Amino acid sequence: MERKGPVAGVVRGVLRWTGWTAAYLLGLVAIVFAGAWVWWQPEPQARGTETNALWARHQWVGEPHSDAEYRAFGDLLKRNRISDVFFHAGPFEADGTVPASKYRYARQLIEAMHEYAPGVRSQAYLGQIRIVEGEGVIELDDPAVRERVLKTDAAFLDLGFDGIHYDFEPIYPDDRAFLTLMDRTRELTRSRGKLLSVALEQPTLFDALQPVYKALIPRTGPVHYPPRPTKDFLRAIADRADQVAIMTYDVSLPTRSLAGWHFARHTRATLELIGDRTTVFMGVPTYRPLLEWAEDLPVALRGVRRGVDQLERPPKRPYGVGVYADWTTRQDEWARYRSTWLPRTTESAGG
Repeated sequence: MERKGPVAGVVRGVLRWTGWTAAYLLGLVAIVFAGAWVWWQPEPQARGTETNALWARHQWVGEPHSDAEYRAFGDLLKRNRISDVFFHAGPFEADGTVPASKYRYARQLIEAMHEYAPGVRSQAYLGQIRIVEGEGVIELDDPAVRERVLKTDAAFLDLGFDGIHYDFEPIYPDDRAFLTLMDRTRELTRSRGKLLSVALEQPTLFDALQPVYKALIPRTGPVHYPPRPTKDFLRAIADRADQVAIMTYDVSLPTRSLAGWHFARHTRATLELIGDRTTVFMGVPTYRPLLEWAEDLPVALRGVRRGVDQLERPPKRPYGVGVYADWTTRQDEWARYRSTWLPRTTESAGG
């Protein structure tokens, strides 16, 4: 009989360890999926609010529209209880300016909004790819660039916009230049009686991992340190902004229950953290994401409602959802939004 050598014993040990490890990991995955599925079944009790935002396409400021188009858009906003519209008006050039030719119809838009959607706040949606580790377009570390950004903001406020909505990406939680820009912009908007709002990535799951990411992972390239706000950074932003919109979409989780858990978790955590400091919009998608079978508007709205259910008390400041975006939202999605998100009294009144 052939004797088994020490190498064979080692191989058997490695295979046994690998098998147990794989079984353990698969068991954990099964528990997570099963738990999320069970958690997802009960219908949330919370209803939504009448403080809601919509990201709108650049054509509203860049192209002419008929009176009927403005009227129809105003009717859509009122019917769906949209309180704030972020009209894409940029992006910024590298020097912090926006050519006037890009928003030549902005004044007509503002006049139409006053007529057909009175009370709805029109904000100039401005941003750009921030230079990080030498890659990007706009250098916010340059004081001269920040000054030109502020002059551009002032030009849009002069046109009649009710606020400035920033969407610079990526923004990392050690970005002092961005906080400086927020401080200066807040001085500008408050001196005019206007709003400052900002869109940010969803917060981190674990702040404790940030030093590890920063030390080991670059901020550019296919695999990079994710630009997520920490609790301290998100509080710092909330103290400077009148409104914070969390870009909760692009979940990339494979089931509807897991995607719903994602929206619920971030809703609860964000409202608990900054809901007493500023108005919060939780971003919900109507575009077709990568895993569209798992992430859509109904899943997002249900997740947000579940997150609200989990709060011990309502936030002191208004909150709602931010719909991304006007050019991708179908009529059936607006109907679903009205029936599942808007308060019941609003639903019956608004259809």
